[in-house]
Amino acid sequence: MNAPDSSRRLVRPCTWVFLGLVLLTLVTWAVGTLGLSGLWFSLFLLLLALLKGGLVGDWFMGLREVRGPWRWVVIIWLVLPGSLIATAFILTYRG
Repeated sequence: MNAPDSSRRLVRPCTWVFLGLVLLTLVTWAVGTLGLSGLWFSLFLLLLALLKGGLVGDWFMGLREVRGPWRWVVIIWLVLPGSLIATAFILTYRG
């Protein structure tokens, strides 16, 4: 019987991305469970959500290899609402 190929034993990159998404979700859950609040926690959780959206777009929607307008559509789709939500948080906190 042949020895197993070393490339088959390695964990695929998308598995690491999935585990990272699970970890980020657990961090989000922990912040909510601990009752942490305030502007900085809200912005931190928003940043985590944008990061998770970018990872899903890159790795699981296959946009990592795409160039041109399709890549920009997803980036703009994440940045525009994210910046509007962050602006709303900041204006509400000041008021």
